[in-house]
Amino acid sequence: MADEYFFALTLKGAKASEVWDPEAKGAEDYQGGHKLIIKQALIGPEATEGEVNVVQVEAMTWKDSVKIPIASLKAGGANNQVLLDLSFPDPPVTFSLVQGNGPVHIIGHHLIGSPIEEFDEMDEMEEEMIEDEEGEEGADEMKNSRKNKRKISNGKSSDKEEDEDDEEPKSKKAKTVNNSKGKTPVKNNSKAKK
Repeated sequence: MADEYFFALTLKGAKASEVWDPEAKGAEDYQGGHKLIIKQALIGPEATEGEVNVVQVEAMTWKDSVKIPIASLKAGGANNQVLLDLSFPDPPVTFSLVQGNGPVHIIGHHLIGSPIEEFDEMDEMEEEMIEDEEGEEGADEMKNSRKNKRKISNGKSSDKEEDEDDEEPKSKKAKTVNNSKGKTPVKNNSKAKK
């Protein structure tokens, strides 16, 4: 189960840059690692009115690194914030202000997987549960074999009882005959009409 933390950074000044890389900072080893989710970018109130600020991100794809703008913000206008939904499963991620002086605030969530020791404990618990289930199945088999022994000791054959249980009474079975079209023929009640 992942822990979720608030994440925020501010890019201020020409060519400002920030790197998100918790693994480089000597973070504990976690199963599931670290994941960054960016939800919003907005320009600070101190930004120069009318100045365009462009935020670029550099992150890893499955093959290589990619640099791409994620937000273009303008102070004093309708474009002063943008809602995002960006997920970065692999650090490092570099945020840069490639145009403008900011400040630009970037907000999101930092998800951290569980420590590896916790997963080891979970594996042990799963093994115990499997062993318990196997023990219960063995106990059920013992009960069934005892029932069969009692049936045999009472003078009844267990095979005979099983056959009787499987068969339905013959009187309850309805005999139906289908014609070539798959329909059941209607009985002729000519005696009732006379």
